[in-house]
Amino acid sequence: MSHILVFDSGIGGTSVLSHLKACLQGVSFSYVMDNAFLPYGLQPQELIKSRIKGLICWQQQCLGNVDLIVIACNTASTYALEEARKHTHIPIIGVVPAVKPAASSSKTKHIALLATPATSNNAYTHKLIMDFTSGCKVETLHSTELVRIAEYFYWHNELDKDALCAEIARLNIPATVDRLVLGCTHFPLIAHDIKNCLQKHVELVDSGKAIANRAVSLLGSQIVVGEKVPRASEVRFYATAPVIGNKEAISIINLNKD
Repeated sequence: MSHILVFDSGIGGTSVLSHLKACLQGVSFSYVMDNAFLPYGLQPQELIKSRIKGLICWQQQCLGNVDLIVIACNTASTYALEEARKHTHIPIIGVVPAVKPAASSSKTKHIALLATPATSNNAYTHKLIMDFTSGCKVETLHSTELVRIAEYFYWHNELDKDALCAEIARLNIPATVDRLVLGCTHFPLIAHDIKNCLQKHVELVDSGKAIANRAVSLLGSQIVVGEKVPRASEVRFYATAPVIGNKEAISIINLNKD
């Protein structure tokens, strides 16, 4: 059975995990959240690099065999993906904002990227926009409040709709924008409710399905896709700080390299 390690600062990476589970049957997943430093969107780059190194060290010492690592966090991917690949032979997939498909599908040629401050403001994201959105006007918006709202929704199954709509209103998205890129993996968890706060012509775009397709491509013959009788996927959850709520059985771990 193939084993995939999925990593995020919080529960947002489960939006990617859902796509992975839908595409891959009979795969074992370890989901690690570094919630001691949630959200990564407010953390400095060097700290995030250190946490990613700690993750790989923990995987090697405590988790054992892993066939693929998915860094299901836009901020961690844009800050530390290349650094992570220096410390392991295991293939690593990162998540980057889906500005390319958004730009190519936009009818108004006006799109917006909604991410955390660290993702929307960093050089990697700026280069991504320069390289793949030619002919499009791109708004860069950021929010950490939506991360908080999504986390609370996941653990308590309660959505603060007033706070959500107030945050979307604060962003002041131009009326001509017709594609909104969800540049944080937390945001797809509340995508339906985000869309309800937007004008009807705005379509949401995220990277989840593309990441799952890439995983299928990398694992190749190690996996069975589309079995007639799908085998259930096993998911084990790990966190670096206690979680309020008992939705998942979670083991507390330490990612400090020392």
